[in-house]
This record gives sequence, C-alpha cells and structure tokens, in this order.
Amino acid sequence: MARQYSAPQREEKAQATRAHIVRTARGLLLGGGGYAGMTITGLAEAAGVSPQTVYNSVGGKAEVIKAVYDVMLAGDEEQTPMSERPEFRRVADATDVPSYAAAYAAWVRAISDRVGPLLGVLVEHGPGGDKVLEAFVATIDSERRKGNTNSLRGLAERGHLPSERFDEAVDAVWTLTAPEVYDRLVRRCGWTSAAFERWLANQLGAVLSG
Repeated sequence: MARQYSAPQREEKAQATRAHIVRTARGLLLGGGGYAGMTITGLAEAAGVSPQTVYNSVGGKAEVIKAVYDVMLAGDEEQTPMSERPEFRRVADATDVPSYAAAYAAWVRAISDRVGPLLGVLVEHGPGGDKVLEAFVATIDSERRKGNTNSLRGLAERGHLPSERFDEAVDAVWTLTAPEVYDRLVRRCGWTSAAFERWLANQLGAVLSG
C-alpha cells in the first residue's frame, strides 16, 4: 500500500527538497565550476534528483541562481522579508544622517560579505549577452533600489532629507552600495570588509549631508 502524506508533510518534504537543491547549486557555483559549469542536468545529478524535480522545486537556471542569491543574502532559509529583519530596521529607524550612514554601512557590509563570492562568480565579466545573467542583474538592481528607497524614507520623514533631494539621494545610495563597488574594493583591491564599511559610512554621510 502506498504511503499516504498529509498536506503539511508534503509541504515539508517539498521545502526540504528545494533547500537541498539550492544548497547543492551553491556548492557547484562556488566550487570552481562557476556559472557556465552549472547546468540543470548536472545540478540534478549532484543533488540526486531528476531534472524535472529541479524545475518543479525551483525552476530553470535563472530561478536556481536567484534562489541561491536570496538564501546567501539573508544568511538563512527563513521567509522573513529583508525589510522586516532587525538589521534593516536599524537603518529605517535611524534618527539622523550619521546613525543612518553607520547602520546602512554595517548592513551592506554584512550582506556583501555573504553574497560577494557568488556575485564575483556571476558578474565578474558582466552579463555578456547571456539572457539569464542579464535578467539576474536587472532583478537584483531593482530590488536594491527598492531597498534603498525604503531605507531613506525614515530620514525624509524626520526632516533630514529635503523632498527635492530625495531622488538624487536614492541614486547616490544605489550607486555606492552596488555589488561592483564592494567587489572592486574588497576582492580586487584587497581591502578588509571593515575598511569597506568605514569608507561606505563616510561616503553615505557626506552625500546625504551635502
């Protein structure tokens, strides 16, 4: 007689399968094979599942890469939105420019330390016309801009950022916190992440106080 699963059991099993596939994909991406070396067929073989299970659980290559990025960005597999996490709330709740700059620099350092290795693998040479990478870069840029905008609303509401400068401030923060900036300074120039955090806090403070 076939084993019967309740809906919660099926959901738990599906989540476990997805998490296993994502962890396996992360290992393949960072383990030397890189972006080009990770195929759905190879991922399925490494994870011990069928290619169709990969598609059903996560999706195609674009969705797999985004899932790996999201887990590394958050630092865990919880479903709590980034905007609701304590580290981001410290940014959004900052009462003045110096406290905002310090909190946001710490936040960016933490997430950059987590996702930096993956982004180095994916975008070191640019999307290069690859539709999957182009879509990935466009998505994370859009998500970062939304986060930058939300993080600055608190300063604007407290009167520390004039409305006529709001869009310009978003542009500046979006640029300063770009993954490419962290990659250039930390990986390519050899800065420590602590030095990057200090630099970013100073730059954010200067831009937002000007």
